[in-house]
Formats: sequence, C-alpha cells, structure tokens
Amino acid sequence: MKKFPPLQRRRRGQVALLLTALMMGILVAAFFRAQVLRSSTWSLQSDSNRLRLLTLPAPRGTIFDRNGLIVADNVPAYSISLLPAPRDSIAASLQRMREYLPISDARVEQLMATFGRYSRQPLLVTSDAAFEHVAALEERRADFPGLFMEMRPKRRYYGGEAMGHVMGHVGEVSARELETERFRDYSRGMVVGKDGLERSYEEDLQGSQGIRFVEVDAVGRIVGAFEGESSEDPEPGADLQLHLDMELMEWIHAIFPQGMRGALVALDVEEGGVLALYSNPSFDPNDFVGGIDTEAWQRLNEDPDRPLFNRAVLGLYPPASTWKLATAAIALDLGVVDAEGHMPIACTGGLNWGNRYWRCWNPRGHGSLNLVEALRDSCNVYFYQLGLRVGLERMLNEATRLGFSNECGVDLPRESRGIFPAGLDFWEREFGYRANESEVLSLSIGQGPNSQTPLKMAQFYLGLARGGSAPAPQLARTESALPEAWTMDLTSENVEWLLEGLRMVVRPGGTAFMSSLEHFDLMGKTGTAQNSDDPETPHAWFAGMAGPWGGDPEIVVVAIVEAGESGSAVAAPLAAKAADFYLRRKHGIPVDTIQTLREHYQAGRPAPWAGRQ
Repeated sequence: MKKFPPLQRRRRGQVALLLTALMMGILVAAFFRAQVLRSSTWSLQSDSNRLRLLTLPAPRGTIFDRNGLIVADNVPAYSISLLPAPRDSIAASLQRMREYLPISDARVEQLMATFGRYSRQPLLVTSDAAFEHVAALEERRADFPGLFMEMRPKRRYYGGEAMGHVMGHVGEVSARELETERFRDYSRGMVVGKDGLERSYEEDLQGSQGIRFVEVDAVGRIVGAFEGESSEDPEPGADLQLHLDMELMEWIHAIFPQGMRGALVALDVEEGGVLALYSNPSFDPNDFVGGIDTEAWQRLNEDPDRPLFNRAVLGLYPPASTWKLATAAIALDLGVVDAEGHMPIACTGGLNWGNRYWRCWNPRGHGSLNLVEALRDSCNVYFYQLGLRVGLERMLNEATRLGFSNECGVDLPRESRGIFPAGLDFWEREFGYRANESEVLSLSIGQGPNSQTPLKMAQFYLGLARGGSAPAPQLARTESALPEAWTMDLTSENVEWLLEGLRMVVRPGGTAFMSSLEHFDLMGKTGTAQNSDDPETPHAWFAGMAGPWGGDPEIVVVAIVEAGESGSAVAAPLAAKAADFYLRRKHGIPVDTIQTLREHYQAGRPAPWAGRQ
C-alpha cells in the first residue's frame, strides 16, 4: 500500500470533511424546506387527499300571492351524489345503483356525459330520491365508494295546474346555460328557474350556496364530516310577493270549459297588477321538481293541445269586435267623432265603398246609430265610417303608440309581440302591394293584419277603466307604483261614453245580456274571431270590466276560448263568473251563490241592475 506524506493525508482529510459537511448541509436544508417552509403545502395536500368539498344548496325564496297565501315554498328532500372518481368507477357505481334506484338508460347516458364535462365535481344523480331508495343504498354504503346522500330543499307548488304557466318550473342548470353571462357564477347541479316567474326572478329567489367538507378514506368512501373554518351555511333566497290571486286562479281553472283551449287574464284596476293569468290546458309544475320523467316530457311536447304553451301571453288571435273599443277611443282622442252624433250612412246590412260592398254582421242592418248604440249592437257599418274618419295613417300611428305592434312588458321570460302594421310600408313588405285607404275599414272592426294576445287586450281595457292610461302589467308586487306605459287624451265625459257603450252590451238587447251579474256592474264587449285552423268554428272573445253598482270598475277581465264559436255564449259567462268570484270575496259576499242570469230569473228575482245607476 502506497503511503502518503502526513501533509497530503491531512489535506485529503480536510477535503473529505468539507464534502461531508456540504452534503449534510444540503440534506439539512432540504429537510428544513420540506418540513418547515413547505409544511402548509404538505398539510394541504394531505387534506386534499382525505377531504372533499361539497356545496350546500340554498332554499329558494318563498312566493306569496296578494292575500299572503303561499304559492311556492320548499320541503325537505333527499339527494344522491357520487364524489369524483375514475370514469370506470363512476360507471360501475351507476350500474350497481340501478338495482336500488330507478335510473333509466337515458339518464345514465346523460349522467356520464355530464361527468365527462365536469369530472372534478360531485355528480348529482338525483335531487328527489324516495326514502325507501335512500334507505336501500344506506344499507349498502360499503358497495358504493364516493356515495353521498343528504337532505336538500325541494320546491313545492300550490295550485297545481291552475298555476302552471305563471309559475313555470325549476330544474338543474344545463351546460348551455352555464356558458351564458347570466349563469356565469353558477355551478353544475344547481337548481334554477326554467320558465315563468321562477325564471324571471331567478337571481332574487336563488339565494347563496353554502359549503362543507366531508372526510373520505383511501378508496373514496365517506367516513365522517369535517367542519373547518371554511364551512359556510347557505343563505335562503328572497321572498316574492305577487299581485296574483291564487284562489281566483283555482276558480278559473275549475270553471274553464272542459276540453277547450283558451286563456283568461284579470287585472286590478287600482294598481294595474295581474290578478289572474291563466292558460288552458295547463301542466302541474310539481311534475318537474327533481327532473321530469322522459315519457311525461314527451307526452307534454307531443300533445296537440300544447299544454306547455301559455296562450295568455304567447297566443295571438284576431281581436274581432273587442277591437272596436280601440277604434272608438282613438276617434274620440283625435276629436273626429261626437259620441252622441250619428254617422251619415245608416246601417242597412252593409256599406258600398271603393269597388266592393262591406258587409255588417247583421244582414238586416241596425239603422242609424250613435257611438253607444253602435257598441251595443257591434255595428260594422258604423265603425267602417269611423275608421274612414280617423284615416289609415293616423290609425296606424295611434294604434302603434298604444303598443298594439309590441309586447306589453309583463315580467315573464317570454311574450309575443302584437301583429299590427306600424306604417304604410307593412303591406308592401308583407304582401307585395301598396296599401290604400280601404285597409282602414278592416282594421276598424278588428280584422285584417291585426292579432293580439289576451294580455294586450286586457291592458288596453285597463287603460279605459283607469280613464285613459295603463301601466305594463306586472305579476310581482313592488313598493312603488307601476309607471304608465301609454296614455290617451280622453276627457272624463268621453270615457263615460265608452263605458256606457260597454255597459249596454250587458243590458237587454246586448250581445252579453245573459252574463249580467247580480251584485256588480259588468260591462264589456264580445267578439267572434276568425279561426285560421277551422273557419267553421271561430274563436270566442269577451273583454270588459266590473265593479260595484254606481262605482268605478275594480277588475278588468279578458277571456278567449279557441273554437268557442260565440263570445256571448262561451267567453262572456266565463269572464263574468271570474269577475263575480273576485268581487264577492273582496266585498264580503258569499261565493257559493254564484249563478247564471237564467237561473236568477228562474228564481223569480228582479233584474240585477233594476233601480241602480
């Protein structure tokens, strides 16, 4: 063995000692960094391995009607979710779960597609599981890694089908909705309003979700709960107060002609709010809670009567003779007619104008009439001449100003725009010819290119009942008064002439005579509108108002019954009974004595209006 000099050996020992110290320093630094500097990181990593973050849904706000009755609230329900796991594990859990929970093939496919988009979030299998299904899964919890079951608030609707269209329904937020600006701050699995008031006031009703942690073992099974400082309780959504009268809605649903389609709208004259907004046929919003069955959804969509279609705000119908009030009001507003004066040409069954003969609905004619008499008899010849006095261009301008070519502005997600020419170019654009003055004759009696929703006609009659102005109809009640949507420069005298004409319609000789009320003054206008689907069976209209004898109107009511044939025989009695029910309750008169005028006479009683002004 080679021997090194003492000095060289000493130097080699010092180098080895230095290298050893350096290595020890590196190790100490590494340990210090791992155990001290990064201790919080490893702690978080450890927590992330054993803890799972879950959201806690907030109860939606309670909805009340105008009388304080609950329209929609929440009840406890069971939800079932699967925590994030490999795709094969999720698929296997869903297949095993089908033995104890009814899950269709389509639902499994939907859940797997959702998991593919949001694999790092808990997968909500159902938010409305039956107790027996929850119990069966709870007994076999060891077989389902990542299974999480909890109590959640579940929406409950009162009124059933009577309230379906106005309330809308709720459902799980869709992937498409999550991509929109409105739902930017929402997360998958949240329940949102899909239609109706639930949709319009989603942000107010939703509330704020809470969060909680659950502890899991190495295979993802929940072994306990962990309440850390980051846990937050959910905040319930705000309550919503409505103008709507739920009992009136239920009454309308009960008396609507069985098997017939149509709508009824009622507005409060004083506040302008919506008392009733009913469409028939309807649906029960409770069927949508927790997710509607695929077959039930298909039945609703394929039903030829279209129960999901809200005819009150989406249905467009020719207004027929109910429009004659608009012609009369525009003429009075412009000052082109004297309500007490007679037209130059008396009605003999029709009118020659231009190159054609314009017929009245009564071939025997009505003779010479003033405005009130023309409204009572619904004389076409009088209104032909009235339309000519107004003129086509002024008729278009005034009707457009009153909103007949636009929406009403009701607080619902969808509303149809009225069809009415906004200018003379309408005919050339739509039909390829230049309009002439004869077009005003059709428009003046509610025919021609004129289709309106029941809500729009109710808003116009509300303006008459309020003396010449009307707000946009609203369902939700606010502390401030509703702003006026349009106004007419009608004198109080002219308004009284119009109301007297409506009143005469419900007097002997009027078209709605048999719909008179015993305790209240009903006034209105019937209409028989062309039905494009079946010209032999026209639509039946009634638009009017009612209030105490000798007082101001308190409720406006408009009814349409598709293929009802006669406004006086079908729509008017429906509207009259709705108004009677509301006013009886308001003025403390029993509602169990509501009857038809025919029954009133058969009981030997005097005319309801006898001796009253």
